[in-house]
Amino acid sequence: MTIEFIWQLPTSGDGRYGDAGQTRRGERTASSRPPFTEGVSDPRGDRFNFLDHLHQIARAADLAGFDGIQIQNDLEGDESWIVAGYLARSSRRLKLLTEFEASRGSAVYAAKNAVSFQRFTGGRFAWQISQGGDAALRRRHGDYAADSERLPRIGEFVEVARGVLTQSPFSFKGQFFEVLDGGFNGPLANHPVPLIYLSGNTPEALRLSARSADVHILDAAPAEELKASVATLQGLAAVQGRRIAFGLRIDVLARETEDEAVHDAQRFLAQSGRAVGSTDPVVGPNLWAGFATAQTGAAASLVGSYGQVAERLTKYADIGISSFVLAAIPHFEEAYRIGEQVLPVVRSRIATQLSKAA
Repeated sequence: MTIEFIWQLPTSGDGRYGDAGQTRRGERTASSRPPFTEGVSDPRGDRFNFLDHLHQIARAADLAGFDGIQIQNDLEGDESWIVAGYLARSSRRLKLLTEFEASRGSAVYAAKNAVSFQRFTGGRFAWQISQGGDAALRRRHGDYAADSERLPRIGEFVEVARGVLTQSPFSFKGQFFEVLDGGFNGPLANHPVPLIYLSGNTPEALRLSARSADVHILDAAPAEELKASVATLQGLAAVQGRRIAFGLRIDVLARETEDEAVHDAQRFLAQSGRAVGSTDPVVGPNLWAGFATAQTGAAASLVGSYGQVAERLTKYADIGISSFVLAAIPHFEEAYRIGEQVLPVVRSRIATQLSKAA
């Protein structure tokens, strides 16, 4: 089993060790508060902005040994496809897992864009197609599809995109998309179809992934609780004559000792304006529910020593997780910490287990 570690890029803002609040680090606007104390200036001035900060995170992930970056879809943040294009030339190795919604428009045009990405990245482009936020927010951005239509639309989007990328001519007529004698020829033909990452916990979402996903990303929960979802989806995919991989979206807060990690976790909660100690967030070994959900979208975070966090990630691999989408605040600084202190341990443990099994 091949394991991949993907680091999240915070397209809507990042925090700092001294301030967990989301800010667009590097931006110099009239309304933004400088991160320095009174009288201390930033020598970079306006030569550095938030996209430069994202570039730093991508380079940190590359240098720290991650296999890819996940570029968040945030309707209030920078456009994920634009960020992917900006960062594509920063690395010759990182997978560009780009999150977006099927409401972005034509599946054929999205596929054509993907061809260009595949051509100039050497096939490193991947799609994470999300269901989108609440109805009010989606309508603000022109998406009036009913909640019940979101998953069927994703299914048609994937079918059409794969069709025009792999067949010519290709025709399709569905509820949301229609193509007549489509498909790409010439230099746009015969390029890799982006790997499709989907998510969702409902029976409908699992059935869609069984038909259409290459990887299904599960929300963070105790490993024992995720076993049932893995088994269910494996069975659904087998009925379709397919096999899919499983991912996990989880945050990590790892330090030299567990006490240090818990201290920093409590400090983060206090900086975020939440009461510390009023409610026990621990829902499993080293697993804190809702820890940074508002900032990163992850349902839970692993909080513990380097060894403990590595052990928990290995346990997830034991139940079949092969794609780990990780994050921590601040994303730039923590990419180095996790890449240097946690990932080598997890990779070593998994390799040892595989060699014993062989």
